[in-house]
Amino acid sequence: MDFETCFHTFSAILMEGAIGERLKREYNIIFDDRVAMASLIYNARSKHAMLNIFEGYLAIAKKYYLPFIATTPTRRANRERVMQSKYNEKIIEDNVRFLQQIKDNADSNMFVGGLMGCKGDAYKATEILSVKQAKEFHSWQANLFKYSGVDFLYAGIMPALSEAIGMANAMEDTGLPYIISFMIRDDGKLIDGTTIHNAILNIDKATTRKPLCYMTNCVHPIVLRKALSCSFNETKLVKARFHGIQANTSPLSPEKLDNSYDLKCSEGVKLARDMIELYEYFTPKIFGGCCGTDNTHMEEIAKRLNK
Repeated sequence: MDFETCFHTFSAILMEGAIGERLKREYNIIFDDRVAMASLIYNARSKHAMLNIFEGYLAIAKKYYLPFIATTPTRRANRERVMQSKYNEKIIEDNVRFLQQIKDNADSNMFVGGLMGCKGDAYKATEILSVKQAKEFHSWQANLFKYSGVDFLYAGIMPALSEAIGMANAMEDTGLPYIISFMIRDDGKLIDGTTIHNAILNIDKATTRKPLCYMTNCVHPIVLRKALSCSFNETKLVKARFHGIQANTSPLSPEKLDNSYDLKCSEGVKLARDMIELYEYFTPKIFGGCCGTDNTHMEEIAKRLNK
């Protein structure tokens, strides 16, 4: 089964929970200044830590008979950052191979996504690229993912419309299914002020091969609930095209979370209940975790999806 078929066949798909935040908190792993987590596969200790975390999430998906999707830790491994580092373009393929090895041993429906991100700061929407600039900038990474054999592409925490459109254009040119995930506020808008409805409308209009769906990550389900409750987002388009969340365990704003020195966390049952309540506002299909989540949170979510 390919990823697009899986998406249209299953009512719920489990995505990974937190990776980077757990590597720092539980394993005291230090990230590279340029490519962040993408270089961790070259160190035996950090690679083993990532393997433990990914396999823990996979085990939960298998336990509750849910398809599982995992994305490469490459959000900051764009062409500019890779060329400024001691690594080269092979870093993309090597990260894909790392997850593909887990997939080969999974004995379940697991899919590998190539994770990409905006050029600048996703929490502050700095260095926003124009549509043309974004397509040129992100095509390098998108094509490397294609040739490495990923199942789909995933644009994480995109804060601004123009760069999200250019990213979508680069992704659609690969012929792979892809997902655009926004960085949103509880006012129903991306960081640049674009409403969720208008972001989806404009990206769909600007692409021939449209994103498989849209979602959000690095926000709490309560934040998403407020965002989707705004009148300008209560549309047929949003309900038809918005299908997922990688949830934080804290409802704080992006700025407060980004500048926080301690972990903002809530327990698993509460987060899972908040996730399930999202069914009242749209039809979620992809459920994952972001900052503050671990196996306990993801198991509580999976348990409720399996009912």
